[in-house]
Amino acid sequence: MRILSGPFVRKWNGKMLNIHPSLLPSFRGSNAHEQALGAGVTVTGCTVHFVAEEVDAGQIILQEAVPVKRGDTVATLSERVKLAEHKIFPTALQLVASGAVRLGEDGRLCCVQDE
Repeated sequence: MRILSGPFVRKWNGKMLNIHPSLLPSFRGSNAHEQALGAGVTVTGCTVHFVAEEVDAGQIILQEAVPVKRGDTVATLSERVKLAEHKIFPTALQLVASGAVRLGEDGRLCCVQDE
């Protein structure tokens, strides 16, 4: 994981996507699986969002829920979440590349059907 500089993020605003291994805004940062297991949640997941200057704070494009199973470890939960990530990232990328979803001038998510 890399934290990008503010000027770089501003230059590419609305052009960069990130995938995060939790259902944001819950469990931000680099240890999302540990946080989810520590909180005792029964559902976590992954989020594809636009990159913003604040870490894991960009507008959400897609999310997918993943169950947290009794006895899960960081490794087992991570593998289950990765399957969901591999499913939703291409879909989110297609939405942005096709223009169906974009970041609006006001910093909010815009969908073609919204306009």
